[in-house]
Amino acid sequence: MKKIIVPVDFSKHSEYALETAAEIAKQHNAELIVMHMLELSESIFSASITERNDENAFMLLVAKKQFDTFLDKPYLEGLTVTPMIKYLKVLNEVAAVATEVEADLIIMGSRGHNDYDGVFTGSNTEKVVRHSITPVLIVKSKPKVVNFEHIVIATDFSEESISSIKKALDLLKKLGKKITLLNINTPNLGFLSTDEIDEKIEAFLEKAKLSEDDISIDRISDHSVEDGISSFIKRAHVDAVSVITHGRKGLNLFFGGSISEDVVNHVKLPVITFKL
Repeated sequence: MKKIIVPVDFSKHSEYALETAAEIAKQHNAELIVMHMLELSESIFSASITERNDENAFMLLVAKKQFDTFLDKPYLEGLTVTPMIKYLKVLNEVAAVATEVEADLIIMGSRGHNDYDGVFTGSNTEKVVRHSITPVLIVKSKPKVVNFEHIVIATDFSEESISSIKKALDLLKKLGKKITLLNINTPNLGFLSTDEIDEKIEAFLEKAKLSEDDISIDRISDHSVEDGISSFIKRAHVDAVSVITHGRKGLNLFFGGSISEDVVNHVKLPVITFKL
């Protein structure tokens, strides 16, 4: 892991992301690219060139001062930190920059859907995830641990997911000690018998050239995907959750977009997303 992008709006949630990123960067000797996007007012688009330049210069000066204060953290000492300011309001620019600089990971804070102020509301987090081919780690609170003991990947064990699962495993094994692939059997989403689930998992492992010696496999039945993940988190002492996304087609591979968005926004643990 060489480069990590951290979008920030100088809020406590972006500081949670920055602290998480710093710990991961220390473990992998990675560069932190701390990115802030200036929120342009609508009036500036109809202003004269001189007025635009004046407002841009003023906003840039304010942002630089905020950066100086925001990046004055003891946990950043010894790290390579590159501040980046963009004059853009559209959050899919985060994904574009991540691709341009060949970042290995985007780490961002999120308030979920309960708060609507600032950049990192749940809907904006979804926009970054949908556009990004770079994995995204979403944090909701001050990190307790960063070298996760146990990460669970929710999957349907479909053949379509093999390449994405293997890509996810390559990164997750750097972030966590134990990785579990979890099948969630629900009444409304293609319910399978135990034998059918086992056959599907066996076929998946064979095609993916994986074995239960390489990866932990588990199954759970519940009324919904969210309930299944929540139940597994409680019983298995999980530190982070991972999902595979379809990008703009909807967040998730084996359950509907709205359900997976709920997982990203409402699971309190860190969530790591990978694009199919």
